[in-house]
Amino acid sequence: MDALLVRLIILLPLAGAILTGLVPLFMPGLRKNESLISTIGTLAVAVPFGMVVYLFLTFDGNAFVATFYTWMAAGDLSVDFAYRIDQLSLIMGLVVLGVGTLIHVYSIGYMHGDDGFWKFFSYLNLFIFAMLNLILADNLVVLFLGWEGVGLCSFLLIGFWYTDLKNSAAANKAFIVNRIGDFAFLLAMFLLFRELGGLDFDTLLNGVDTLSSTTVTMAVLLLFLAATGKSAQIPLFVWLPDAMAGPTPVSALIHAATMVTSGLYLLARMSDMVLAAPGVMVLIAIVGALTALVAATIAITQTDIKRVLAYSTVSQLGFMFMAVGVGAFFVAIFHVVTHAFFKALLFLGSGSVIHGMHEVEHDLEHEGHDTSSFDAQDMRTMGNLKAYMPATHITFLIATLAIAGIPLLSGFFSKDEILFMAFQAGYNGMPVAYAVWAVGILTALLTAVYMTRAYVLTFRGEERWPEAPSIAPHESPLSMTLPLWTLAILAIVGGYIGLPGVIADGDWNWIHHYLAQDYGGPVADLADSAGFSLPLALKWLLIAIGGGVAILGVSLAWVAYDREGLAFDDRLRERLGPLYGVWEVKYRLDEVYDAALVNPIRDIMGQGFAKADASVVDGVVNGAARGAAAFGRVLGRIQTGVIQRYAVMMVLGVVIVMALILFV
Repeated sequence: MDALLVRLIILLPLAGAILTGLVPLFMPGLRKNESLISTIGTLAVAVPFGMVVYLFLTFDGNAFVATFYTWMAAGDLSVDFAYRIDQLSLIMGLVVLGVGTLIHVYSIGYMHGDDGFWKFFSYLNLFIFAMLNLILADNLVVLFLGWEGVGLCSFLLIGFWYTDLKNSAAANKAFIVNRIGDFAFLLAMFLLFRELGGLDFDTLLNGVDTLSSTTVTMAVLLLFLAATGKSAQIPLFVWLPDAMAGPTPVSALIHAATMVTSGLYLLARMSDMVLAAPGVMVLIAIVGALTALVAATIAITQTDIKRVLAYSTVSQLGFMFMAVGVGAFFVAIFHVVTHAFFKALLFLGSGSVIHGMHEVEHDLEHEGHDTSSFDAQDMRTMGNLKAYMPATHITFLIATLAIAGIPLLSGFFSKDEILFMAFQAGYNGMPVAYAVWAVGILTALLTAVYMTRAYVLTFRGEERWPEAPSIAPHESPLSMTLPLWTLAILAIVGGYIGLPGVIADGDWNWIHHYLAQDYGGPVADLADSAGFSLPLALKWLLIAIGGGVAILGVSLAWVAYDREGLAFDDRLRERLGPLYGVWEVKYRLDEVYDAALVNPIRDIMGQGFAKADASVVDGVVNGAARGAAAFGRVLGRIQTGVIQRYAVMMVLGVVIVMALILFV
């Protein structure tokens, strides 16, 4: 029964992708039937979600593997299409399918009237299919299949409106940058197979103790590099901010619940091996902290509401890698869960705002106004939307407070647990963790500031679009607001699955007990062996600092931007001077990449390969043509039309053949 459910969970989204994508391709009349397309596409995700809920509720704590058939076998290599059901895959399945279902429902209203409505739902279903292969896989090869699948689907979805070259460029950038990490993933698999003779997780994790420290370090380093691609860490995070170019439901899907969590999931799944490479863990913690801080400083200066959220995603992923670096894998997954709730809510809320601002743009055009400089995503053209979009306003505010870490909301519990674990790692003999904690505190303050700024500039103050308020946006339809309310509830209560360790020494921390190996789960944690060794007073002090920083950041930004609005950005620019300028130009990281990699490669391709093409390739082709022409001319001279000559040639041919038979 369970194996059948696993098969259906995997295959139903694939079936949905086929029915909504391939069938309308051959039956064009179905493309305009939005009700049928959206029903099939949504059920293809909602039904598997119900099945995962059933597996979650009936799971007895014993992992089981559903093996369907052998995918490939060559020599010592044998790879099965096998899927693992355990605590980690169930948690991730609930998040991916639960949030994915809400995004599908939201897309019904958001994509209404789009000519590619049918393709969009097909791509969404295919994305979910690939992500399920990734999180349910029982070996690295099937996981890599899903890993590449979400990369392909992200390319299709980011560049969905491909006639806009900006979207096409963003899709290409995401696809190309991720190939770097994927190459590292392949190298890690080759190395591990050579050393252990298998790529299923039981073989890999049970064989960690047999590997040399050099091999473990190299394998974990390669896996980490792979994770920096998918989960957007320095130096490979530059693709994710541009990934918001596609339709907003795509941004919510990629940034919140699926693709960007792949790297964290991989490291959590391989946690036993990661813990065996302490030097790489230090690197992971440092990279995570730097990524979180760099992205947060950039987010403060952005005016595109989706770009603020995109850099916020990069920063929050940095927090998750900080948790991995200090050995708190379950906390990283905890933040994956809560982040999926409030970040999906933020992106879908921004989509609702953009949907309303497009109405404003349409009305302005209808009345003959020039809208060439109007940008529906620019917060500088918004303001006071709370008066026109109450549901979007309230839910966006809840998500803002959650990601800021206001006490008792979901982000407070998971973010503060990361900071707590970082400080504890320093207390237990990892000095760099103190620096990681300090950077985390600063980043938490910046997060509260830039998210409050985004909220205030969007929903409070005066309207800043032309002809306001005679022209005004309207609230989004129920298909869009219902997912917002659902996610808002989850953003409020989602953190209670991981109450802080200071409460009854962590006995109420459900997600820790569910995932950690000490309690029968699949995730190893350095925190388990270290214990909760901090003095009780220090624990409460750390919680107070984390919550206080969030309240301080929200209060300062609220007062400043509520009073001065956009003028406060100008004050910051004046006070911070060159530093603000560096943040505003995003540290010129894209320009650095262009100068160091992109332009030299273009020069090589444009000059060296172009010359090689002209001299070598064209020379071979043209030479073959000239040779064929010369051969034809020779044969043409033989073909004289004189029968006697043909007879002589035939006799000579017979003689030559007989001579070859007799003497060779």
